[in-house]
Amino acid sequence: MPLRAPRRAAAAALCLALLTACSGGAEPAADPGAGDGPPAPPPAAEGITVPAGFRIEVFADQGVGGVRTLRFGPDGLLYAALSGAGRIVRLDPARPGRAPETVADGLRRPYGLAFHEGDLYVGEEHQVIRLDAPDFTRATVIVPGLPTGGHWTREIAFGPDGLLYVSIGSSCNVCEETDARRAAVVRYRPDGSGEELYAEGLRNAAGMAFHPETGALWVSQNERDHLGDDLPPEEINILEPGAHYGWPYCYGDRIPNPEYADGNRCGDTRPPAFEMQAHSAPLGMVFYTGDAFPEAYRGDLFVAFHGSWNRSVPTGYKLVRIDVDDGRPVAMEDFAYGWLQGRRAEGRPVYPAVGPDGALYLSDDGGDRIYRITFAGS
Repeated sequence: MPLRAPRRAAAAALCLALLTACSGGAEPAADPGAGDGPPAPPPAAEGITVPAGFRIEVFADQGVGGVRTLRFGPDGLLYAALSGAGRIVRLDPARPGRAPETVADGLRRPYGLAFHEGDLYVGEEHQVIRLDAPDFTRATVIVPGLPTGGHWTREIAFGPDGLLYVSIGSSCNVCEETDARRAAVVRYRPDGSGEELYAEGLRNAAGMAFHPETGALWVSQNERDHLGDDLPPEEINILEPGAHYGWPYCYGDRIPNPEYADGNRCGDTRPPAFEMQAHSAPLGMVFYTGDAFPEAYRGDLFVAFHGSWNRSVPTGYKLVRIDVDDGRPVAMEDFAYGWLQGRRAEGRPVYPAVGPDGALYLSDDGGDRIYRITFAGS
């Protein structure tokens, strides 16, 4: 879909921070900025296309294997979940060449990251923990006993109401769950009390973001498999408390799934706010709230498409921009692409984050990299 009007753009620079793996007690890597002046700028990311006026470069490609969620902390540092390694690391955007510092290790598939009153909350597959500021060495289980199996990404976010929102994906492709918390977003007080089912019918909402003006919770929805290459569409949903968003009974605008062909359960469900190419696998997303991109980009939504796994012609593997007008998604365009070369994927975008510098950072767990996208035009 074209955007409502052409957007001005001009080039951007992305900083590559070559980082070496670090564990507790390891000596920090040497600072390439020490000595005869600043380090040489990193090369541009090869093969990745961004709009005219922007530039994408590798920010980190050592010590970030399997990187998933990105989140900037109140200290201005970039925190990253290495889900497969069970580790949380942090990186300093202002100090390229430094190794990532391990914040927490020995976790079970950490994915969601959120800060509240300086503390770092982490969504593991089976629980949510709090790592207490300032050094994050003390861990407290806040939400124990989350259901496991099936979709394991536990995305988390704090809302404008100060409550903790947790997305829990389904245990299956299409089924009726016995645990009401599955295929739903559940919210809690910051101490883990007051569990409340917020919205349901969400097969796998692996990305959540609160709209910066309306305060509404937007989620990316990974829809079901095995209906063909182009069904069902992936979704952006704008959640309302108590609402049901269709799964497993229907998809799209209340179209019944063949397993529930009578359609009797679709009438009271909510259709998606925005539909996207089937099997794109939308994961992390972020509203652009920085001031380093042109005005036309501010308030728009960036969504990482992780890419298909069972489509006859692969799709996804890119970062898209969704034009947001008056609090609603209206159109979409590719923003960064080139990871998919024919049938071969050179990377798999996972999660974008806006830095304090206004740059857009993007994780790639297929290429084991973090990119930075900047704008340098007039």
